[in-house]
Amino acid sequence: MYSQIDSNKRRSWILIFLFIGLIATAGWVYGYVVTDSGYVPLIIALVISCGMTLVSWYAGDKIALSTSGAVEITDRTQFPTLWNVIENLCITCGLPMPRIYIIKDASPNAFATGRDPQHASIAVTTGLLLSMDRTELEGVLAHEISHIKDFDIRLMMLVIVLVGTLTIIGHQFLFFGFGRRRGQDDGGIFAIIGLAFLLLSPLIGQLIKLAVSRRREYLADASGALLTRYPEGLARALEKIRDAAIPMQRTSPATNHLWISEPSSANVSQRLAGLFSTHPPINSRIKRLRAMEDNR
Repeated sequence: MYSQIDSNKRRSWILIFLFIGLIATAGWVYGYVVTDSGYVPLIIALVISCGMTLVSWYAGDKIALSTSGAVEITDRTQFPTLWNVIENLCITCGLPMPRIYIIKDASPNAFATGRDPQHASIAVTTGLLLSMDRTELEGVLAHEISHIKDFDIRLMMLVIVLVGTLTIIGHQFLFFGFGRRRGQDDGGIFAIIGLAFLLLSPLIGQLIKLAVSRRREYLADASGALLTRYPEGLARALEKIRDAAIPMQRTSPATNHLWISEPSSANVSQRLAGLFSTHPPINSRIKRLRAMEDNR
C-alpha cells in the first residue's frame, strides 16, 4: 500500500512538471520562433501553467463534481445508509470523513476525487443507491475509499484540468494560425503548433490514464475487498453495474477515468476495453474478486 501511495505522489509531480514544460515550450516557440518577441511570451506561458496547476490542485475536484452534476449532502438523515456505510468504512481504515455527493442519474456508478484524504469527496448516483443492497454498497464505497487512501484521486484529478488546458491552448494556436491574413508566413506555423497541441494533449492524457488506471482499479478492488472482508459484495455490485448497461446522462471524456465503471454504454466499453478504455474488463475484475473469495 505504501509503495502505491509513494508511486502516485511521484506520478503527480511528474505530471505537473510535464505540463509546465509543455506550456513553457509553447511560449518559447511563440516568442523566439514565430514572432521574434523574446522571452515575454515564455514568462506569460510559465505564469499560465503555474496558475492552471494551482487551479487543478485546489479546484480540480470541484470541476469534476460540477461537470457530473453532483450535489453535496450535509445532513446524514437525507441518505442515512450511505452516510453510515462511508462513516464506518472510514473509521475502520483510519481516514477522515470525505464530503458526500449525490448525482441524480439512473446509471449505477460512483467516483472519488480530491487532492488528499483530508480534502476528498465521494459521489454516488441515485441509480447505485436504488440497485444495491447494503453489502454491495459497502463494496463499491470501500473501492472508492481505497482510491482516497492510495492517493489515486490526486493523480487522476490533475489529469482533468491540465490536459484540458493543453487542448484549449491548441485551439488558440489554431485560431491564430488560420485567422492570420493571407501573405503572412507565420500563420502556417501557428496552425502546425495548434494541431500538434490538439493531437498531443489528449494522447498524453490518455497514455497517463492507461498507464495507471487499469492497475489502480484492480488494486482498489482488492483493497476494498480486504477492507470489507467480503469480496463477494463488490463482485455482485459489479455484476449489477454490468447488467444494468445504463450509460450516464451527464459525463465527459475528461472525467471517465474517475468512475468505478466506464460511464458509457456497456457495448462500447467491452469493445474498447482492450485498447482505449481506462478501466479493465469488468468480467475480469469480477473473476479476480471471486478468486479472492475462494482463497479465504
